Amino acid sequence: MIRFMADTEKYPRTDCSTIIVGKNATTTGRVLVGHNEDDPGCMVQSHLVPRMQHAEGETVRFADGTAVIDQVPETCAYYWSEFRSLNGEAFADAFINEYGVSVVSNGCVDSKHPEGVTGGMGYALRRLIAERAHSAREGVLRTGALLEQYGTYEANGMAFADANEVWWLETIGGHHWMARKVPDEAYVVMPNQLGIDKFDLEKALRDQEKYRCPCEEYADLEYMCSADLKEFISKNHLDLSLDGVLNPRDAFGSHDDSDHVYNTPRAWYILRNLNPKTKIWDGVNAEFTPYSDDLPWCMIPEKKITVEDVKYVLSSHYQGTSYDPYASYGEKEQRGAFRSIGVNRTDFLSLIQMRPGMEKDCNILEWVAFASNAFNVLAPFYTDIDTTPGYLFGTTGKVSTENFYWMSRMIAAMADASYNKSVFHIERYQESIAAKSHELLNRYDTLLEQETDEETRKKIQEEANEKIAGMLQCEAADTLDKVLYELSGQMKNAYARSDA
Repeated sequence: MIRFMADTEKYPRTDCSTIIVGKNATTTGRVLVGHNEDDPGCMVQSHLVPRMQHAEGETVRFADGTAVIDQVPETCAYYWSEFRSLNGEAFADAFINEYGVSVVSNGCVDSKHPEGVTGGMGYALRRLIAERAHSAREGVLRTGALLEQYGTYEANGMAFADANEVWWLETIGGHHWMARKVPDEAYVVMPNQLGIDKFDLEKALRDQEKYRCPCEEYADLEYMCSADLKEFISKNHLDLSLDGVLNPRDAFGSHDDSDHVYNTPRAWYILRNLNPKTKIWDGVNAEFTPYSDDLPWCMIPEKKITVEDVKYVLSSHYQGTSYDPYASYGEKEQRGAFRSIGVNRTDFLSLIQMRPGMEKDCNILEWVAFASNAFNVLAPFYTDIDTTPGYLFGTTGKVSTENFYWMSRMIAAMADASYNKSVFHIERYQESIAAKSHELLNRYDTLLEQETDEETRKKIQEEANEKIAGMLQCEAADTLDKVLYELSGQMKNAYARSDA
């Protein structure tokens, strides 16, 4: 039996931003993985896929003409946020499975692709890993093995996270790959580029035998790669270094003029926001600018990072700079010069929060936001559930105020068109949801601490999700009313004189 999975060759997905925060760089000591998916014409649903048994000889295929891949006997349960385009194609960018493994990825541009692959794997690779991985490291190894065997016809950067560690993997040339561990005390910002700036290739090759060992003594692994990567680099003359220190970004990445408008400024702004005093970011003496091809792949933040910080930077439109398209200050010709981080076509933001120290069935939250991040809100949901609130799940092509996705789209469009009048309504909306979300989490976490029965604990989490969804529905309706009023006041036929 062949099970078909979504393909992206006809509908490429290269629009996203990812931020990864190591556990020692967060206020809670918990890993954070935030991801924007910026694809036009898509609807979003969130739902759970249960653990499944598979018959011997069962295979999966991405689409006609792509690789036929052997299925495993049992696949993990996983929670995901799905895109379903108006033409029926389905994609997904954020997965969390029952073992606490998170998988997200960016489509990336690679300037050097000496090894073309036809009939390999595509976008749904991340779903395969969500079905199979029991740890972040296993996710890397399984991905690497699949890449080596089948290849991929597109370039991707992929984040694998669990409660203990986070890895960033980049595909190279179809059958090759490398991965670097995100330092616990640092964060990583990735737009649609290959971004690893330093890689100890010799150490990665020496550590090949250690990769699969779960032993604590090997917890300091930093680098992994395909076994023949050194030969691949040498054969294709890809190492551009003069000092013998491999810079993968130089070797494999893109540095097109379009990168300096589309990709690099996004990383520059987030680094500038989280490390404002560490480097000089502006002016004639700037160490790094929106055009810099040597931005650090990771940095230690100046202060610990919160969920709200991640939401803010993934919503950014260059606030506080002359590049802000909404600004009334600075040089007019610079406004909107760069692609914003939170854009009009953002479909959703997924923020995965690992919670070590909690019971296994409630140690992962997915915070979600729908539509354009500059005008939306972020809310948490428990992932060990059997049902998803209808306000999040029931998205169809019919625009409706009974669905969070469409409500978020409408609020964003109206607030954008009446920005100066509506921005303070949006700020209050965002602050209210943040405060109420934390209050509900605290309440239901306390209930979960007091309950030992597994089924009852699941019901508590589902009740919490419904409460959060109900709170969202009420607050969104109130905000829609306010921004609609502000926008209506700007209609061309507006008239001040009372007709009473």
